[in-house]
Amino acid sequence: MHSNRHDAGAAQAPRSASDTLAPGSGNNGSRHPLRWPGRLGLGLAVTLALAGCAVGPDFSAPKLPAQANAYSDTALPTTTAAAPAAGPTGAAQRLVYGQDLPAQWWDLFHSEPLNQLIRRALEQNPTLASAQASLREARENFNATAGTLDYPSVSGQLGATRERSTSLSATPSVFNLYNASVNVSYTLDVFGGSRRQLEGMKAAVDYQRYEVEATYQSLVSNVVTTAIQEASLRAQIDATQAVLAAQQRQLDVVRKQLALGAVSSSAVLSQATLVAQTRAQLPPLEKSLAQARHQLAVYVGAFPGEGGLPEFRLDSLQLPPELPVSLPSELARQRPDIQASEALLHQASAQVGVATANLYPQISLSGSYSLNRVDMSVGGASSTLWSLGAGITQPLFNGGSLRAKRRAADAAYDQAAAAYRETVLKAFQNVADALRAVDADATALNAQADAVGQAKKSLDISTRQYALGSISYVSLLDSERSYQQAQVAFATARAARLADSAALFVALGGGWWNRTEQGAAAVAPPARF
Repeated sequence: MHSNRHDAGAAQAPRSASDTLAPGSGNNGSRHPLRWPGRLGLGLAVTLALAGCAVGPDFSAPKLPAQANAYSDTALPTTTAAAPAAGPTGAAQRLVYGQDLPAQWWDLFHSEPLNQLIRRALEQNPTLASAQASLREARENFNATAGTLDYPSVSGQLGATRERSTSLSATPSVFNLYNASVNVSYTLDVFGGSRRQLEGMKAAVDYQRYEVEATYQSLVSNVVTTAIQEASLRAQIDATQAVLAAQQRQLDVVRKQLALGAVSSSAVLSQATLVAQTRAQLPPLEKSLAQARHQLAVYVGAFPGEGGLPEFRLDSLQLPPELPVSLPSELARQRPDIQASEALLHQASAQVGVATANLYPQISLSGSYSLNRVDMSVGGASSTLWSLGAGITQPLFNGGSLRAKRRAADAAYDQAAAAYRETVLKAFQNVADALRAVDADATALNAQADAVGQAKKSLDISTRQYALGSISYVSLLDSERSYQQAQVAFATARAARLADSAALFVALGGGWWNRTEQGAAAVAPPARF
């Protein structure tokens, strides 16, 4: 028996237990003493015939709407701009649409120190370990509940006592009493409430499994982007220090000119102010660099004071020449956050079935067998006792509680469906943003490389002109400031291209589905149920 989510709620509850098992149709049972066993047997037969049915919705994975066939409403580029002056980070990238992602996408940066750091993080990161433990907990909770619902409950009892009996007409006697019993009980899953409950718990296990995968991808992404951030900060510090050294040399020249009377003291003060301003930019950069190193240490499960982390520079990271871009139709199956959201939707669907099944009768079977023996000084005796029974429970009046719970389950399903749609929309947004960033930041780096070149030429010309006295010192200061700003912006633009590639790989799901069985088991060990 199958029913959709709305039809199941419209079904009327069966008659009460008294109606089903009444000895006669509204008459005294003594008039038909042999009639009620037949009706009971017929009722149980019908009930058992329905045992293969389950009320509530049969879950199916949501399908993407027809509009989800592209990442952007405008044409996306196939090749990015190149910036030869930027070195390895300035190469052009080719976007290969429809190509699958590798499982270890970080290998495309060709940095062995980065690979080693990621392996260390995957082994020691406490956040990933916590997610894996939550998955094991969910699996064992499923196993525990399945053992209770799928199989009969069997319990055994052994007892022995020594007793003394007295009476007015007999001599007090002492005897031993031994008893052993086995009890069996089982609730028939006639309307599929237990199966829906297990279905929901299995969906909860799936949710935790995809949460582990999402944590895995997030950890790898954080390690890669933090390493790129460290490289960017080092490049900015190097650029600032180089500019500072040039400005310091210029300050020495101006001071000599002041001693010779060639310039006024205001020129020396202006240059000294510029040197101080440039030097003031170093502490914030150094602080950010230290914080990035501390963050990397935490990602790999180490204390910030342990040390031993590799250093990252922009020239040590290679820009991936090709960027695989999965098809939009495959994104929902690849993103672990979408899969996790789908698992929550599945769980909510199963809870609708559980709430619906609670509206119907519950039938239970029970049986017991016991052996009793009495040993006395003058002899002994033993006896056996067995029993079989069946019971049916039908809610008659509960103030509308069960139907309210069913409506609450419907609302929870609608909430999970809305959350799923939101997750899918954000996933497509992530990919669209990453693709645009890859293209735009490549163009920006090319422009920034040209800006650095022009600023350097302008500074060289201004320096010669000032030495010849053809321009004012204010003009020279402007050229120095422009060159300094261009250098720092150039370092930032180089790092942005590396970060964009990593962001695109993560937005597309991270390639976890291409992982080997050994690698998959290391992330989320296989279930034992």
